[in-house]
Amino acid sequence: MESRNNRQHVGNRYGGPRTPKEDKLEMIFGSRPILEAMLAGKTLEKIFLLRGTKNPTTDEIMAEAKKFDVPVASVPLEKLNKLTRKNHQGAVALISPITYLPLDEIVTSLFEKGKTPLLLILDRVTDVRNFGSIARNAECMGVDAIIIPSRGGAQVNADAMKTSAGALNLVPVCREPNLKDTIDYLKDYGIQIVACTEKTEHMITDFAVDFSGPTAIIMGSEEDGISPEYLKRADVRLRIPLMGQIGSLNVSVATGIILYEAMSQRLRESGYSSLGSLEPR
Repeated sequence: MESRNNRQHVGNRYGGPRTPKEDKLEMIFGSRPILEAMLAGKTLEKIFLLRGTKNPTTDEIMAEAKKFDVPVASVPLEKLNKLTRKNHQGAVALISPITYLPLDEIVTSLFEKGKTPLLLILDRVTDVRNFGSIARNAECMGVDAIIIPSRGGAQVNADAMKTSAGALNLVPVCREPNLKDTIDYLKDYGIQIVACTEKTEHMITDFAVDFSGPTAIIMGSEEDGISPEYLKRADVRLRIPLMGQIGSLNVSVATGIILYEAMSQRLRESGYSSLGSLEPR
Protein backbone atom coordinates (compact mmCIF):
# COMPACT_ATOMS: atom_id res chain seq x y z
CA MET A 1 0.00 0.00 0.00
CA GLU A 2 1.22 3.51 -0.80
CA SER A 3 2.71 5.35 2.13
CA ARG A 4 -0.10 7.14 3.88
CA ASN A 5 2.21 9.94 4.98
CA ASN A 6 2.51 11.03 1.36
CA ARG A 7 -1.18 11.78 1.10
CA GLN A 8 -2.10 15.46 1.12
CA HIS A 9 -5.11 17.30 2.42
CA VAL A 10 -6.34 20.83 2.01
CA GLY A 11 -9.41 22.93 2.60
CA ASN A 12 -11.45 24.57 5.30
CA ARG A 13 -13.26 22.42 7.84
CA TYR A 14 -16.50 24.31 7.63
CA GLY A 15 -18.63 25.40 4.74
CA GLY A 16 -22.21 25.60 3.54
CA PRO A 17 -23.83 22.15 3.44
CA ARG A 18 -25.49 21.63 0.07
CA THR A 19 -27.11 18.90 -1.97
CA PRO A 20 -28.68 18.83 -5.45
CA LYS A 21 -32.12 18.66 -3.79
CA GLU A 22 -31.57 21.79 -1.72
CA ASP A 23 -32.61 25.30 -2.77
CA LYS A 24 -29.28 26.77 -1.67
CA LEU A 25 -26.94 24.57 -3.63
CA GLU A 26 -23.25 25.43 -3.58
CA MET A 27 -21.64 24.32 -6.82
CA ILE A 28 -18.79 25.12 -9.16
CA PHE A 29 -19.50 25.15 -12.90
CA GLY A 30 -17.02 24.50 -15.70
CA SER A 31 -13.90 22.37 -15.85
CA ARG A 32 -11.40 25.25 -15.50
CA PRO A 33 -13.08 26.76 -12.39
CA ILE A 34 -13.31 23.28 -10.85
CA LEU A 35 -9.60 22.66 -11.43
CA GLU A 36 -8.66 26.08 -10.07
CA ALA A 37 -10.79 25.45 -6.98
CA MET A 38 -9.05 22.15 -6.32
CA LEU A 39 -5.61 23.68 -6.80
CA ALA A 40 -6.59 26.47 -4.39
CA GLY A 41 -7.49 23.95 -1.69
CA LYS A 42 -11.28 23.85 -1.94
CA THR A 43 -12.71 20.60 -0.59
CA LEU A 44 -15.09 19.00 -3.08
CA GLU A 45 -17.71 16.38 -2.30
CA LYS A 46 -18.14 15.06 -5.85
CA ILE A 47 -17.40 16.00 -9.46
CA PHE A 48 -19.68 15.33 -12.43
CA LEU A 49 -18.15 15.40 -15.91
CA LEU A 50 -20.02 15.12 -19.19
CA ARG A 51 -19.61 11.60 -20.52
CA GLY A 52 -17.11 11.39 -23.35
CA THR A 53 -15.36 14.66 -22.49
CA LYS A 54 -11.58 14.39 -22.56
CA ASN A 55 -9.11 17.26 -22.73
CA PRO A 56 -6.02 18.44 -20.83
CA THR A 57 -8.16 20.21 -18.21
CA THR A 58 -10.33 17.20 -17.45
CA ASP A 59 -7.18 15.07 -17.31
CA GLU A 60 -5.82 17.41 -14.63
CA ILE A 61 -9.14 17.27 -12.78
CA MET A 62 -8.99 13.48 -12.75
CA ALA A 63 -5.41 13.54 -11.46
CA GLU A 64 -6.23 16.01 -8.66
CA ALA A 65 -9.40 14.13 -7.77
CA LYS A 66 -7.44 10.90 -7.41
CA LYS A 67 -4.89 12.64 -5.21
CA PHE A 68 -7.56 13.82 -2.78
CA ASP A 69 -9.97 10.87 -3.11
CA VAL A 70 -12.74 12.99 -4.64
CA PRO A 71 -15.34 10.83 -6.45
CA VAL A 72 -15.72 11.64 -10.15
CA ALA A 73 -18.79 10.54 -12.12
CA SER A 74 -19.02 10.47 -15.90
CA VAL A 75 -22.65 11.33 -16.61
CA PRO A 76 -24.96 12.12 -19.55
CA LEU A 77 -26.00 15.66 -20.36
CA GLU A 78 -29.43 15.09 -18.80
CA LYS A 79 -27.86 14.51 -15.39
CA LEU A 80 -25.93 17.77 -15.53
CA ASN A 81 -29.04 19.63 -16.64
CA LYS A 82 -30.92 18.22 -13.63
CA LEU A 83 -28.19 19.41 -11.30
CA THR A 84 -28.30 22.97 -12.58
CA ARG A 85 -29.96 25.14 -15.19
CA LYS A 86 -26.88 27.31 -15.43
CA ASN A 87 -24.26 27.07 -18.15
CA HIS A 88 -22.33 24.18 -16.65
CA GLN A 89 -20.04 23.70 -19.68
CA GLY A 90 -20.03 19.96 -19.14
CA ALA A 91 -18.66 19.97 -15.60
CA VAL A 92 -20.22 20.45 -12.16
CA ALA A 93 -18.66 20.05 -8.72
CA LEU A 94 -20.39 19.93 -5.34
CA ILE A 95 -18.58 21.76 -2.57
CA SER A 96 -18.15 19.74 0.62
CA PRO A 97 -19.42 21.24 3.90
CA ILE A 98 -16.49 19.64 5.74
CA THR A 99 -12.83 18.94 5.16
CA TYR A 100 -11.87 15.28 5.13
CA LEU A 101 -8.85 14.66 7.32
CA PRO A 102 -5.99 12.16 6.83
CA LEU A 103 -6.47 9.03 8.91
CA ASP A 104 -2.76 8.46 9.43
CA GLU A 105 -2.34 11.89 11.02
CA ILE A 106 -5.31 11.31 13.33
CA VAL A 107 -4.11 7.88 14.47
CA THR A 108 -0.54 9.06 14.98
CA SER A 109 -1.71 12.09 16.94
CA LEU A 110 -3.95 9.99 19.19
CA PHE A 111 -1.12 7.63 20.14
CA GLU A 112 1.32 10.51 20.62
CA LYS A 113 -1.13 12.13 23.05
CA GLY A 114 -1.45 8.87 24.98
CA LYS A 115 -5.08 8.37 23.94
CA THR A 116 -6.70 5.06 23.08
CA PRO A 117 -8.27 5.33 19.62
CA LEU A 118 -11.93 4.51 19.11
CA LEU A 119 -12.68 4.62 15.39
CA LEU A 120 -15.84 3.95 13.40
CA ILE A 121 -15.73 2.49 9.87
CA LEU A 122 -18.86 2.76 7.71
CA ASP A 123 -19.07 0.30 4.83
CA ARG A 124 -21.48 1.59 2.16
CA VAL A 125 -23.87 3.36 4.53
CA THR A 126 -25.64 5.39 1.86
CA ASP A 127 -28.63 7.03 3.55
CA VAL A 128 -27.66 10.58 4.48
CA ARG A 129 -29.96 10.70 7.51
CA ASN A 130 -28.57 7.44 8.82
CA PHE A 131 -25.09 8.85 8.33
CA GLY A 132 -25.96 12.05 10.17
CA SER A 133 -27.53 10.12 13.04
CA ILE A 134 -24.49 7.84 13.23
CA ALA A 135 -22.22 10.88 13.42
CA ARG A 136 -24.30 12.22 16.29
CA ASN A 137 -24.00 8.88 18.11
CA ALA A 138 -20.28 8.83 17.45
CA GLU A 139 -19.69 12.29 18.88
CA CYS A 140 -21.72 11.52 22.01
CA MET A 141 -19.95 8.19 22.59
CA GLY A 142 -16.40 9.50 22.24
CA VAL A 143 -15.46 8.28 18.76
CA ASP A 144 -12.20 9.84 17.57
CA ALA A 145 -12.87 9.62 13.82
CA ILE A 146 -15.38 8.30 11.31
CA ILE A 147 -13.98 6.49 8.28
CA ILE A 148 -15.99 6.33 5.06
CA PRO A 149 -15.20 5.09 1.54
CA SER A 150 -14.55 7.73 -1.11
CA ARG A 151 -17.10 5.92 -3.30
CA GLY A 152 -20.27 4.13 -2.33
CA GLY A 153 -21.04 6.00 0.88
CA ALA A 154 -23.50 8.68 1.91
CA GLN A 155 -22.95 12.16 0.58
CA VAL A 156 -22.18 14.73 3.25
CA ASN A 157 -24.91 17.22 2.46
CA ALA A 158 -27.42 19.47 4.20
CA ASP A 159 -29.59 16.57 5.41
CA ALA A 160 -26.57 14.77 6.89
CA MET A 161 -25.35 17.93 8.59
CA LYS A 162 -28.79 18.69 10.03
CA THR A 163 -29.39 15.14 11.29
CA SER A 164 -25.96 15.08 12.92
CA ALA A 165 -26.98 18.09 15.06
CA GLY A 166 -23.56 19.62 14.49
CA ALA A 167 -21.58 16.43 15.15
CA LEU A 168 -20.07 16.45 11.64
CA ASN A 169 -18.41 19.73 12.59
CA LEU A 170 -16.87 18.07 15.65
CA VAL A 171 -15.87 14.51 14.74
CA PRO A 172 -13.11 14.15 12.12
CA VAL A 173 -14.23 12.34 8.97
CA CYS A 174 -11.70 10.44 6.86
CA ARG A 175 -12.52 9.58 3.25
CA GLU A 176 -10.55 6.51 2.21
CA PRO A 177 -10.12 5.13 -1.34
CA ASN A 178 -9.83 1.49 -0.23
CA LEU A 179 -11.32 0.27 3.05
CA LYS A 180 -9.52 -3.05 2.77
CA ASP A 181 -6.16 -1.28 2.82
CA THR A 182 -7.43 0.98 5.59
CA ILE A 183 -8.39 -1.98 7.78
CA ASP A 184 -5.01 -3.62 7.15
CA TYR A 185 -3.29 -0.35 8.06
CA LEU A 186 -5.19 -0.11 11.34
CA LYS A 187 -4.43 -3.75 12.20
CA ASP A 188 -0.72 -3.09 11.58
CA TYR A 189 -1.01 -0.23 14.08
CA GLY A 190 -2.31 -2.65 16.71
CA ILE A 191 -5.93 -1.55 16.49
CA GLN A 192 -8.43 -4.38 16.88
CA ILE A 193 -11.19 -4.58 14.29
CA VAL A 194 -14.68 -5.33 15.60
CA ALA A 195 -17.41 -6.11 13.06
CA CYS A 196 -21.03 -5.58 14.10
CA THR A 197 -22.85 -8.18 12.02
CA GLU A 198 -25.75 -10.61 12.04
CA LYS A 199 -23.43 -13.26 10.56
CA THR A 200 -22.18 -14.57 13.88
CA GLU A 201 -23.50 -16.37 16.95
CA HIS A 202 -21.47 -14.22 19.35
CA MET A 203 -23.48 -11.47 21.04
CA ILE A 204 -22.28 -8.35 22.77
CA THR A 205 -24.05 -9.62 25.89
CA ASP A 206 -22.26 -12.95 26.21
CA PHE A 207 -18.96 -12.66 24.37
CA ALA A 208 -16.15 -10.91 26.22
CA VAL A 209 -14.66 -8.27 23.95
CA ASP A 210 -12.29 -5.71 25.38
CA PHE A 211 -13.26 -2.33 23.96
CA SER A 212 -10.90 -0.53 26.33
CA GLY A 213 -7.97 -1.01 23.94
CA PRO A 214 -7.43 0.62 20.53
CA THR A 215 -10.52 -0.35 18.54
CA ALA A 216 -12.15 0.26 15.17
CA ILE A 217 -15.79 -0.80 14.78
CA ILE A 218 -17.17 -1.64 11.34
CA MET A 219 -20.84 -1.06 10.54
CA GLY A 220 -22.25 -2.36 7.24
CA SER A 221 -24.65 -1.13 4.61
CA GLU A 222 -28.38 -0.87 5.13
CA GLU A 223 -29.00 -3.53 2.47
CA ASP A 224 -26.54 -6.37 3.03
CA GLY A 225 -24.31 -5.52 5.97
CA ILE A 226 -20.53 -5.65 5.98
CA SER A 227 -18.68 -6.75 2.84
CA PRO A 228 -17.21 -10.27 3.10
CA GLU A 229 -13.67 -9.00 2.40
CA TYR A 230 -13.91 -6.75 5.47
CA LEU A 231 -15.64 -9.34 7.63
CA LYS A 232 -12.80 -11.81 7.18
CA ARG A 233 -10.32 -9.16 8.32
CA ALA A 234 -12.18 -8.51 11.56
CA ASP A 235 -10.60 -9.72 14.77
CA VAL A 236 -14.02 -10.09 16.39
CA ARG A 237 -17.58 -10.43 15.07
CA LEU A 238 -20.46 -9.42 17.32
CA ARG A 239 -24.20 -9.26 16.95
CA ILE A 240 -26.84 -7.38 18.90
CA PRO A 241 -29.46 -9.66 20.51
CA LEU A 242 -33.03 -9.09 19.31
CA MET A 243 -36.17 -10.28 21.06
CA GLY A 244 -38.81 -9.14 18.59
CA GLN A 245 -39.95 -10.57 15.27
CA ILE A 246 -38.11 -8.05 13.10
CA GLY A 247 -34.73 -9.48 12.19
CA SER A 248 -32.59 -6.37 12.14
CA LEU A 249 -32.08 -2.86 13.49
CA ASN A 250 -31.63 0.41 11.68
CA VAL A 251 -27.89 0.89 11.18
CA SER A 252 -27.79 4.13 13.16
CA VAL A 253 -29.56 2.47 16.11
CA ALA A 254 -27.24 -0.53 15.95
CA THR A 255 -24.24 1.81 15.87
CA GLY A 256 -25.48 3.60 18.99
CA ILE A 257 -25.86 0.31 20.86
CA ILE A 258 -22.39 -1.03 20.13
CA LEU A 259 -20.77 2.36 20.72
CA TYR A 260 -22.53 2.54 24.08
CA GLU A 261 -21.02 -0.83 25.00
CA ALA A 262 -17.57 0.46 24.02
CA MET A 263 -18.05 3.68 25.98
CA SER A 264 -19.33 1.82 29.05
CA GLN A 265 -16.28 -0.41 29.14
CA ARG A 266 -13.97 2.57 28.77
CA LEU A 267 -15.74 4.41 31.57
CA ARG A 268 -15.37 1.43 33.87
CA GLU A 269 -11.73 1.02 32.87
CA SER A 270 -11.12 4.67 33.72
CA GLY A 271 -12.82 4.36 37.09
CA TYR A 272 -15.80 6.57 36.31
CA SER A 273 -18.92 5.51 38.15
CA SER A 274 -21.28 7.72 36.18
CA LEU A 275 -21.43 9.80 33.03
CA GLY A 276 -21.61 12.91 35.20
CA SER A 277 -18.03 12.30 36.32
CA LEU A 278 -16.73 12.87 32.83
CA GLU A 279 -14.92 16.09 32.03
CA PRO A 280 -15.75 17.84 28.74
CA ARG A 281 -13.99 16.36 25.71
